[in-house]
Amino acid sequence: QVQLVESGGGLAQAGGSLRLSCAASGRTFRTYTMGWFRQAPGKEREFVAAVSWTGSTNYADSVKGRFTISRDNAKKTVYLQMNSLKPEDTAVYYCAARVTVTTAPNYDYWGQGTQVTVSS
Repeated sequence: QVQLVESGGGLAQAGGSLRLSCAASGRTFRTYTMGWFRQAPGKEREFVAAVSWTGSTNYADSVKGRFTISRDNAKKTVYLQMNSLKPEDTAVYYCAARVTVTTAPNYDYWGQGTQVTVSS
């Protein structure tokens, strides 16, 4: 069982920045693929970014060039640095962990989410 706890959400102005953190349990964090997803009111949950155990990253087109995902294996934490925020980035952001390769493209564990609100 892996527990994920997000933090760092809040209110930002358009053009501003926020950094989300996700602390994970589990002794083999370094082998997990970690992802960030978001869900805006009335919309389906969507992929934002992911980082594999090798450090390779991928991003949704809507956040490329503005968001950066990173991981610190020693701290068992994954980050999402969000710059140049837009009102359309407003959503609940969820951290997810894929601990089993065969689960791909799905994820095995999810955090409870953190609210990000961007005002215009």
